[in-house]
Amino acid sequence: MMKPETKPHIFYDYNRKDVDDATLLKLYRGMLKPRMIEEKMLILLRQGKVSKWFSGIGQEAISVGITAVLDKDEYILPMHRNLAVFTMREIPLYRLFSQWQGKANGFTKGRDRSFHFGTQEFNIVGMISHLGPQFGVADGIALANKLKKNNKVCAVFTGEGGTSEGDIHEALNVASVWQLPVLFCVENNGYGLSTPTNEQYNCENIADRGKGYGMESHIIEGNDILEVYTKLKDLVEDMRINPRPVLLEFKTFRMRGHEEASGTKYVPTDLIDEWGLRDPLLNYEDFLLAEGILSVEKIQEFKDEFKHEIDDNLEIAFAEPKIQSTVANELSDVYKEFQYQEVKENSENENIRLIDAISQGLKQSMERHDNLIIMGQDVAEYGGVFKITEGFVEQFGKDRVRNTPICESAIVSAAMGLSINGYKAVVEMQFADFVTSGFNPIINYLAKSHYRWSENADVVVRMPCGAGVGAGPFHSQTNEAWFTHTPGLKVVYPAFPYDAKGLLATSIEDSNPVMFFEHKALYRSIRQDVPTDYYTLPLGKASILKEGTDVSVITYGAGVHWALETLEQNPEVSADLIDLRTLVPLDIEAIYKSVKKTGKVIILQEDSLFGGIASDISALIMENCFEHLDAPVKRVASLETPIPFAANLESAYLPKEKFKEILLNLLSY
Repeated sequence: MMKPETKPHIFYDYNRKDVDDATLLKLYRGMLKPRMIEEKMLILLRQGKVSKWFSGIGQEAISVGITAVLDKDEYILPMHRNLAVFTMREIPLYRLFSQWQGKANGFTKGRDRSFHFGTQEFNIVGMISHLGPQFGVADGIALANKLKKNNKVCAVFTGEGGTSEGDIHEALNVASVWQLPVLFCVENNGYGLSTPTNEQYNCENIADRGKGYGMESHIIEGNDILEVYTKLKDLVEDMRINPRPVLLEFKTFRMRGHEEASGTKYVPTDLIDEWGLRDPLLNYEDFLLAEGILSVEKIQEFKDEFKHEIDDNLEIAFAEPKIQSTVANELSDVYKEFQYQEVKENSENENIRLIDAISQGLKQSMERHDNLIIMGQDVAEYGGVFKITEGFVEQFGKDRVRNTPICESAIVSAAMGLSINGYKAVVEMQFADFVTSGFNPIINYLAKSHYRWSENADVVVRMPCGAGVGAGPFHSQTNEAWFTHTPGLKVVYPAFPYDAKGLLATSIEDSNPVMFFEHKALYRSIRQDVPTDYYTLPLGKASILKEGTDVSVITYGAGVHWALETLEQNPEVSADLIDLRTLVPLDIEAIYKSVKKTGKVIILQEDSLFGGIASDISALIMENCFEHLDAPVKRVASLETPIPFAANLESAYLPKEKFKEILLNLLSY
């Protein structure tokens, strides 16, 4: 690290307040170490020894100051340019270097790079590239802290560019409504990649938005380490006593490109020169020298210490062999291992509807798991639009049964945060169609976290779905194929009250993310004798409702009842009727066994045909049971249109009527 030949001035009026000398030196060392690591990384990048680098040079004071005021068991959610968060938490450097090289001593087994990882050991939750969900995850972590009454806060970072994302607006609103103890830290460094701030937002300061959210906010000189440290120290101490969210805008600058390949040609030279004078490390170093707290000799001592540490740890990382894995290892890490524990049903039954079974199963799970939180629109006093949680507030209280603003993405992300901090969450989508507004964190956060850094997502997303009730294009979809396509999610789709109650209990027990589909048309039309007490049923085990020799009928959800009705009207048909019950995991064994017996297969789904799960099941059968087939595999599904509203149009859309025709044609093949 070279200092200018001319003696630099001290740009900032440093105010040490009551900060002792030891802390002043700790802050200096906290900035010096990541600066030296970064300078080494830039050399290695030019040598081709690392593949990519996102530089935080010039912004170290923010990460150092925030991390210094937080306890080590308080979560921090950093971004690309927050290397100092990791070094201040004393993560061994060889592990960071291995992470950046995709080696086994890193945190993601070579499956992700940079700071895209988390570690419970150091209470750090790294980012995903979609940026916005990070704020919602912080909400969930903070909610868990608040429920625990542990007087802890958490801090989450983003850049000024990220604040334009809808997820961040949603999360800020939720944090304000719920008064969650989160430090929302915006590093305003002038450019979102190459886009300057005047092309990103039209308010004077990002902190001004705090007023709109009813949230305390502050503008902080991000390159003045003492301002960052002293202001944050006071804030955090008060937030632990008076929990609330605080929006912080740190004025700073990115001295290098978004990442090194992008360069800085789009930045005016005089702007870079101006901010160069505000270098947080060099200015603070001169201040400490002027105050007699630091000496030239001590600086060199620190540099020698860090140089040896960096070089020694790089040697370890470079010597580490390239990561090796197997297909079995890769597949086994997609989900957290779940040991199914059977809870047998009691002998006392009652005849209840599907909707009652789901409500009962959810209620008994709430009684069984003190750490289970239900979240969704209108789920508290109102009981949800289908009244499944009616009466829950009276029994469990509003801390555990939580109305949410209309912001599916933030709530799914918050559910992930709850899971990280030791809670279970059930999120009710008011209608399965609305999941599109929460698609990003489901697909990119819940589904991928265990594979990426061994962090489970203990979240069940309840999905009231399906047509047949005249609800039109935005309240009638059965969109399970969006999720069966996504590794890391489990997908459950019961057709009967007994199955719904037992499978919901197991889904909540399972610490992997589960999409739990509930067909609205079946809610009040299907009744069954159901055990009154809590019980579980295994995921991935189909139900054989009928046994025959002529044909295998494979279906799930409302399709099960359409198939039953058709077979009852055609008693001459000898059919195996398989109710899949869960789509992921899928009971392949039951499917293959039936196909090998009957030789003919028809797969019925309510979803439209192309890209649905029936296509995948058909392909699996063709690939693995071809020699046992006596006819082509038939798929029956809804029209390739959105779902219409008018009753006659909806009836023509659904596959119920054509199922009989295609079934009989298949039998005569």
